[in-house]
Amino acid sequence: MGARRLSCVDTTLQDPLVGQVLDGRYRVDARIAVGGMATVYRAVDTRLDRILALKVMHPSLAADVSFVERFIREAKSVARLAHPNVVQVFDQGTDGAYVYLAMEYVAGCTLRDVLRERGALQPRAALDILEPVLAALGAAHRAGFVHRDMKPENVLIGDDGRVKVADFGLVRAVDTVTNTTGTVLGTVSYLAPEQIEAGTADPRVDVYACGILLYEMLTGEKPHDGDSPAIVLYKHLHDDVPPPSATVPGMAYELDELVASGTARDPEARPHDAVALLAQVRAARGRLGAEQLDAVPPQALTAEHDNAGDRTSVIPRALTVPRPLPVDEDEGRDDAADSLHRTSRLQSPPPLPPRRRTALRRGPMAIVVVVLLVLGAGTGVWYINSGQFTKVPPLLAKTEEEAADRLADAGLDVGQVKEAYSDTVERGTVISTDPKAGARIRSHDSVSLTLSKGPQTVRVPDLDGYPLDNARSLLEDEGLEPGMVTREFSGTVPRGSVISTEPGKGTKVRASSAVALTVSKGRPVSVPEVVGDDVTDARAALQRAGLEVKIATERVNSPHDAGRVARQTPGVGRQAAEGSTVTLTLSKGPEMIAVPDVVGDSVDEAKEKLEGAGFGVKEDRGLLGLFGDTVKGQSVDGGDTAPKGSTITIEIR
Repeated sequence: MGARRLSCVDTTLQDPLVGQVLDGRYRVDARIAVGGMATVYRAVDTRLDRILALKVMHPSLAADVSFVERFIREAKSVARLAHPNVVQVFDQGTDGAYVYLAMEYVAGCTLRDVLRERGALQPRAALDILEPVLAALGAAHRAGFVHRDMKPENVLIGDDGRVKVADFGLVRAVDTVTNTTGTVLGTVSYLAPEQIEAGTADPRVDVYACGILLYEMLTGEKPHDGDSPAIVLYKHLHDDVPPPSATVPGMAYELDELVASGTARDPEARPHDAVALLAQVRAARGRLGAEQLDAVPPQALTAEHDNAGDRTSVIPRALTVPRPLPVDEDEGRDDAADSLHRTSRLQSPPPLPPRRRTALRRGPMAIVVVVLLVLGAGTGVWYINSGQFTKVPPLLAKTEEEAADRLADAGLDVGQVKEAYSDTVERGTVISTDPKAGARIRSHDSVSLTLSKGPQTVRVPDLDGYPLDNARSLLEDEGLEPGMVTREFSGTVPRGSVISTEPGKGTKVRASSAVALTVSKGRPVSVPEVVGDDVTDARAALQRAGLEVKIATERVNSPHDAGRVARQTPGVGRQAAEGSTVTLTLSKGPEMIAVPDVVGDSVDEAKEKLEGAGFGVKEDRGLLGLFGDTVKGQSVDGGDTAPKGSTITIEIR
């Protein structure tokens, strides 16, 4: 579950957080999604005056260290991914029992919403969604992370057409051991066989899930369904994903190949990460014509959807996985100059109007036109037949030597060779050509190549001790993005200055990467107890401890005399940063309420009346009332007033 707006906001129950301000900053306006681990709210950052999504862990889970660690891991992982197709995390913090992430708000819907409404999508729309998803996952894979829970619910489609990947709650480092004792986390419909069998997870499990996503977008249904999760898991282990054309007759063979490559049961037969699959997708798109890309799927494929298979679950691990025959990968590559992030076009293009037939006017001019057309057609045939023109072959991701061989085979020469940085194309291989792949060109002409220098890298500067604003400016000067800010106590680093960065200083990272900052909250101070004190004495005690004092505008009833401190925030024993503010609420004295008349009542009746009114009760039996059960008197007469919570003594005879 990520930061998103669903079509229907759940307002059936009153949520206690709606209307509250978390951490003195985030005003919660509405609940927009609920998951097993957290609830997502639409909120306003009152400091920056911007709408964002607030992901708040369920308070019942906040006491579980493993859940909190996973929650924090999501924030830190996403903070390192400065990518336009990843839902960004701005901040992470706690407020009492609430642990939260402040995230980018995406107004729109999820891919699951689209599939429910439309069923199967046109191939062009499916690829327009898949490409930015793979670009986002590719950035995560190259940064060393595996998502582990890709599914339509975690693909957000904004009202502006942007596609973003959300919910990195199960993210793990590539080199982290992920197998657990007999169980694996995931969503059954999208689990790779090796996740089920051994609990292992590398980038190829995300590739598998994306192959399932593509199948579902092209057909409107999942490849493996069953009456129980166990049946679905068995099919993942023992059945290949069928080609989409088996469900949608006439679908292009290239799309069948993409699904087969991404969902190969043997991980060695799959592309090694999302970047490699993205290259295959773009190459396949380049081989498809407009008629194949815009083929309208049969309406009958819009299917009922069962949510049970879409929940992230703890799943018993299977025992075996058979090894299928390897899948041959198509070596064709598309031109990389096209944008890596395509705008999603979910609506079918309007049908073109029928072409009008224009009759040539009869007469001398018509004869001239016909003669010219015949001569032109004959000349064109002569050029084609004599091999004067050819097409630029696809060279994406080929080495310079491989590209030269392919050009020579096509009767072309290598022209200018230059280099450029690329986050997605391997160093030393072709990023783009001029002219582009598929362009018509004269035989023996030259084609210029642009080779990848790999990702541009910079070193994280030493920001220790710098004030936060200065640190952010230095990062931007180095071509890096200031990432999430986490605040910690420090006895050595001044308040508001940087303690450390993640990645650490001197680390080589890609340009435009986000760098998370840990900033000092100052020296920790134990808040002294001042409840019940005179306000002057309370202020002096807090200032001696290095704290500022704020007096709340409203006063409250309390057992303390008017003008004394009724309560303090933070409370006694809590740690606060040196120089932070403690708010004092003053007492307006105890609340005076009427005392019930209990004379003549039995002891039990008297206690029930007095305690129900808000008083404590004390019994005075004396020597004569040891065995009595009737109230003969009370310390405050019935009908008079006394402080709420005070004790009323009853005489029993």
